[in-house]
Amino acid sequence: RGRLGGGTPLSLWVIVPAYDEERSIGATLAALAGQDDTGFSLVVVDNASTDATALIVREFARSAPFPVALVAEPEPGAGTAADTGFRYAVRAGASLLLRTDADCLPARDWTAVARAEFGRGAEMLCGRSVPRPDERPGFAEGRLLPALVRLMALYGRFRAAHRDPRYLAPYVLCHGHNLGITADLYVRCGGTVREPLEAGSEDVGLLNRAREHSARIVRVERLVVGNSLRRLRSWGARRTLLWYWDRRYRPADTKEVHVR
Repeated sequence: RGRLGGGTPLSLWVIVPAYDEERSIGATLAALAGQDDTGFSLVVVDNASTDATALIVREFARSAPFPVALVAEPEPGAGTAADTGFRYAVRAGASLLLRTDADCLPARDWTAVARAEFGRGAEMLCGRSVPRPDERPGFAEGRLLPALVRLMALYGRFRAAHRDPRYLAPYVLCHGHNLGITADLYVRCGGTVREPLEAGSEDVGLLNRAREHSARIVRVERLVVGNSLRRLRSWGARRTLLWYWDRRYRPADTKEVHVR
């Protein structure tokens, strides 16, 4: 049974940064509790939430099928919160690390697939993102936007900045809400960039740091997480794509980057 901050640390840890996610995090926690492989520990990083996010996590921890830790990170930024969670897990004895976000739904075999890929020798896993089915995506949301994101990633692979000789592995499409990394590589490469969400893509920053230290970085199509469509529906396709493309769109009010 789960105990908040209790139990013997397990080798595999899942990290979930969360900021004011009282409406979404319950479904994420339920998806993690429903994993085929629940042999992991969970750390949720409360990134200065002003709602009931922390209360929901504490309540979940009472009956969770794995140990649950709730950690506070007052400095804003998904990358900052993720780094706090990763490093908490490493200090607790983690050897394998997985990250998703508090508005996402990992597939039922998510942790099992990750463990198998790590077992094959991978040091970093970049999984596939699909629209959350419970948000009823239309054709454009479910097919066209993911195709455009993949096209942008292909462009990224050929960018001069991503082809520097210092990189030991090719550039691949990587989502912050669906990635895995060994604790050893995380520490070796310096971890996630600690910066505000609007400053840059922390997932690409971590990927490129890792590429400088390992050739065993793989894109895993069967490692699947359902991602929320709320940013797309709030901003529209053009602004959303420009946001993901090196933050070429940023809202004038930085509070708007945290779409709720």
